[in-house]
Amino acid sequence: MPIDPYILLLLATVGVAALFPARGTVADVASGASTAAIALLFFLYGARLSTREALDGLRHWRLHVTVLACTFAVFPLLGLAARGLVPVILTHPLYQGLLFLTLVPSTVQSSIAFTSMARGNVPAAICAGSFSSLVGIIATPLLAASLLGGSGGGLSADSLLKIVLQLLVPFLAGQLLRRWIGGFVTRHKKVLGLVDRGSILLVVYTAFSQGMVQGIWHQASPLRLGGLLVVEAVILAVMLLLTWYGGKALGFGREDRITLQFAGSKKSLAAGLPMASVLFGAQASLAVLPLMLFHQMQLMVCAVIAKRRARDPRPGVTAPEPAAASGTEVGTGTRSG
Repeated sequence: MPIDPYILLLLATVGVAALFPARGTVADVASGASTAAIALLFFLYGARLSTREALDGLRHWRLHVTVLACTFAVFPLLGLAARGLVPVILTHPLYQGLLFLTLVPSTVQSSIAFTSMARGNVPAAICAGSFSSLVGIIATPLLAASLLGGSGGGLSADSLLKIVLQLLVPFLAGQLLRRWIGGFVTRHKKVLGLVDRGSILLVVYTAFSQGMVQGIWHQASPLRLGGLLVVEAVILAVMLLLTWYGGKALGFGREDRITLQFAGSKKSLAAGLPMASVLFGAQASLAVLPLMLFHQMQLMVCAVIAKRRARDPRPGVTAPEPAAASGTEVGTGTRSG
């Protein structure tokens, strides 16, 4: 059951924001730096994302459409259904964050890693993650603006302008310049990955500082957080079961079902955090909390599933005959956990 070290860094950043929130001039500087960091993040997303590789995967369009449907249709429907849990289990701000989590695109790196571990269709996982990222740049902000109402920015001209300037324009600039800077980005991906993560930490610090200054954390009691975790566990379980057995009903083979399960049941922390900062403003701290919790939960659960899928017998490979002469049992090689 892996604990993502980056989650620990995020939690440490939340702790720093709780103890030393940015105020006054420091808050203004942090807010400006956060805005610049978001623009840089989406510029690097655009520069790294190979549109050609994504388009080359169109031949497997049924699988990719199914992943997109899970990410941007089934997930949001589950989020809307959770509205009935307010205010008994969830507070309204926590529900807004939960609904936002259901709108963000799928992950790329972890979907590929788990698909590879489980012996699934890795090229399809790469394409599915790329498609989800491309669609999410437009779909996530528009869905959030439509479904979250005033607290999510609404459909005002100001909120749409923020989306365009802070998310879409930098992303398109990265795509346009990829021809010239793509090699540099590939060669220095580790260093730029640190820039990515550092930028997100700054976004989290700014968002949680604003939440502390405005005193909104009384809405997140331990009991409410426990209820949120239970709701997220149910949503994750539904999506894992739906993607696996739904893939079988749609006629996908084992490798494609693995890709569908891991790409269709995940949500991207890296894409969701900066988007929440743009859409929610001072309310972003509670809005990103459900996403941070879900991110760790999906990593832990999917790691276990991937290991079990890896031990499934390969089609066409027969199991070895038991050793009858020795009189001892032959171990299955399986391990618990």
